[in-house]
Amino acid sequence: MPTFSAKKFVPSSSGRDTSIGAVYRRNLAKHPFLLFGLPFIATIVAGSFFLTPATALRYEKHDRKVKRLSQEEAMGLGQDRRRIDLNEEYYRLATKDLDNWEQKRVERLPGEHDGRL
Repeated sequence: MPTFSAKKFVPSSSGRDTSIGAVYRRNLAKHPFLLFGLPFIATIVAGSFFLTPATALRYEKHDRKVKRLSQEEAMGLGQDRRRIDLNEEYYRLATKDLDNWEQKRVERLPGEHDGRL
């Protein structure tokens, strides 16, 4: 049975192929970072610079849509509410009889377990 020869296969006998792809592939083996890594990193960095304004517009549009409310507006309190004075509240609670109270169970919804055994 014949054995395979150790010679390299050369597809064209007229010399090296001069197409752009063949030249790129041949030089890629010699300079991989310069021809593959550097363009890749440049594309990532340039993309981040070009996408930053688009991202900013997205968040500005979202901020315009969602109105920021103050704590009072979120709670639904108006301008006609009573101002709270801590001393006044202390004396108002001090006049109440806090020792006489009765424990009452909370009304349960129909069909809800009431926690009794």
